[in-house]
Amino acid sequence: MDLTGKLLIAMPGIGDPRFEHAVVFLCSHGEEGAMGLIVNKPADGVALGDLLEQLDMGGEGSAAAELPVRFGGPVETQRGFVLHTPDYESDVSSLKVPGGFSMTATLDILEDIAGGKGPKDLLVLLGYAGWGPGQLESEIAMNGWLTAEASPELVFSLADDSKWEAALKTLGVDPLTLSASAGHA
Repeated sequence: MDLTGKLLIAMPGIGDPRFEHAVVFLCSHGEEGAMGLIVNKPADGVALGDLLEQLDMGGEGSAAAELPVRFGGPVETQRGFVLHTPDYESDVSSLKVPGGFSMTATLDILEDIAGGKGPKDLLVLLGYAGWGPGQLESEIAMNGWLTAEASPELVFSLADDSKWEAALKTLGVDPLTLSASAGHA
C-alpha cells in the first residue's frame, strides 16, 4: 500500500491534540515510513512576511508577506516546507508528488515567492508529521485515520477550517456520524 499523494483524515478521538481534525497530505510513504504535512492548521500569529524578515529575504509589503504559515506537524517545527503546484520547480530540489503536487524545502523557493516568481498555489508550513516503518499502517488499522484522494482544490483553495469536513465528504462520510471508538467483529 503506497499512500504517497493521498490525504490522511484524523478520526475523532485520535488521542493527540496536535492531530485533532487534521488533514495530512502524504508527501512520501513506503517501507521506510511516511512523511506528511498537516494542511489545515494555522501557525498562530505567523505570516510568511515574518519568516522572510527573519531570513533577511525582503518581501515586505508584497502579497506574499500576508500569506499564512501553517503548522505542518510536530517534527522539526523550525524547518520550513512549501507544498505547491508543479508549475514551479526549485533550482535546488523539488519533490514531485502524484496528483498535481510538489514539495520544496529549500530557501530558494521562499526567495522566489518573495520576488513574485513562486508557484501559482502554495502552502507554507513549519514542521512535518512523520511515521516509522509500519507505524502509519498500524494507526490506520486502529481507526486513527481515514485515507482519501487529494485534490489541489481541497488542499490549496478551501479555508483551513473547512478542509477536514470537505475531505470526509469526498468519501461520502458525514462528520456527525463518526465515532471515536473502533469496533472489531
